Amino acid sequence: MEARSVIDALAARPDSAALLDLTGPRIAVVGGFVRDVLRGATPREIDLVVEGDVLPVAEQLGGEIALHTPFLAVHVVCDSLSVELTQARREHYERPGALPTVAPATLEEDLPRRDFTVNALAVELGSGTLLAPAGALDDLEQRRLRVFHEHSFIDDPTRVMRLARYRVRLGFEVETVTAGLAEAASLDTVSGARIAAELRLALAEPDPLAALDGLQRKLPLSLDRELVSGALALRPADGDRALIVLAAVLREAPPAFLDTLELTVHERTVIDAAQRADQLAAETARTGSASELRQVLRGLPTEAIAIVGACGPHDAVRRWLAELRHVRLEIDGGDLIAAGVAEGPDLGARLERTLRRKLDGELRGGRDAELQSALGSGP
Repeated sequence: MEARSVIDALAARPDSAALLDLTGPRIAVVGGFVRDVLRGATPREIDLVVEGDVLPVAEQLGGEIALHTPFLAVHVVCDSLSVELTQARREHYERPGALPTVAPATLEEDLPRRDFTVNALAVELGSGTLLAPAGALDDLEQRRLRVFHEHSFIDDPTRVMRLARYRVRLGFEVETVTAGLAEAASLDTVSGARIAAELRLALAEPDPLAALDGLQRKLPLSLDRELVSGALALRPADGDRALIVLAAVLREAPPAFLDTLELTVHERTVIDAAQRADQLAAETARTGSASELRQVLRGLPTEAIAIVGACGPHDAVRRWLAELRHVRLEIDGGDLIAAGVAEGPDLGARLERTLRRKLDGELRGGRDAELQSALGSGP
């Protein structure tokens, strides 16, 4: 395998050619970039490992720098360039599932701390030397995922989730011993926040359900491909694809588990609504008018509504997402007050009644018809 191809790949990218001009201690491009170039694929990210202080190296690139001091790392964003620089380090795990304690090390000492051998390849920027732990190049040639030692999944159980993701993305086989260790591994020692982070990474894959396949024995996941496909087919332009999949995957998860994930308020709102999707789908199917449909779906995030539609009433939900949810009155409370209606609950009730009539096609004539309806009496 030709290390020079890795340097050439960096030089060929306008966003990363500047990396070749970095000066200072030993610097190497490492991980996925090297792995993918050597296997003839297009790399997705750029990671550098520096034998020494990373900050002076990062500052040479300019741009915005984010420090991750506990892990001797910085993230740099400069124009279209996004690169992670990590100081070469050793790691020690105080207990299973804990974040590691790190200490500076050499490039050669850094590589075996990584998750899988094929992700531990590096090429020095100055000399173009390929650095590869024992067996790593053979594993890459054989398209094989292998951990470095038998405690790998105990030290960091999230590697089980990464294994599932890399297996699908790379199309690699899992080495026999590694497969056995992964099967025996438990995620119980890992914080919910870290599990959620790995779930989000899986959702970014081209086939997120495949990237999560096999994890149902370790996590309360629902991998219903038909449901996800149906929901994504209903997704409007303002719907978040990854959030739809996340909500579908977690819609049968117990609340106690969801509480551990430290989800955002919006994520939890969508998931909670998705967990009621079957009930909402049944209610939607019973609606006979647009205003009744609004009563069922109003206030729900579009991502959850797409899942409701995938559970049954496709046409009604498609119409709601594409058309009815955008219907608005041309009048507002100020118009009614100007016409003599007193402020109070009756004001909102009049507007609500008028909007229902507009949705159901009972009003003609735009603003004037709306105002006449709102000023009238009756249900």
